[in-house]
Amino acid sequence: MMTEFFMPMIPPTATHQEKQVSCKNDKPVFYEPADLKAARAKLMAHLGQHVPAKKYKGALRVIVKWLFPIKDGSKHYDGEWKITKPDTHNLNKLPFDIMTELGYWTDDAIVASEIIEKFWANRPGIYIRIEEL
Repeated sequence: MMTEFFMPMIPPTATHQEKQVSCKNDKPVFYEPADLKAARAKLMAHLGQHVPAKKYKGALRVIVKWLFPIKDGSKHYDGEWKITKPDTHNLNKLPFDIMTELGYWTDDAIVASEIIEKFWANRPGIYIRIEEL
């Protein structure tokens, strides 16, 4: 089984690492700031359209290409590697958690191989390919 799709959108830059903590009754309470909540909602809406008919259960390779928009007047070009934040290892945490929640797989721990790339692009979005190993 293999799943492959492209989600045309301006990729969110808020990452799972932006969770905040406060204290209530001397106990830590974790919460998501507004930009992270918005990123979660955006990804949930887009990823919800591509849930596979059957959950993946075995070892997987997941390829994710993050295509960030080129702003007017920018010196970047289509396909240029993006070497600024957010970091690739932080980008995938939120979508993988959402994909687990939506039922793409039993647990994202079964992802044994990840290829994460980020580029500047004329057509922004997120490309995802899931392959059984």
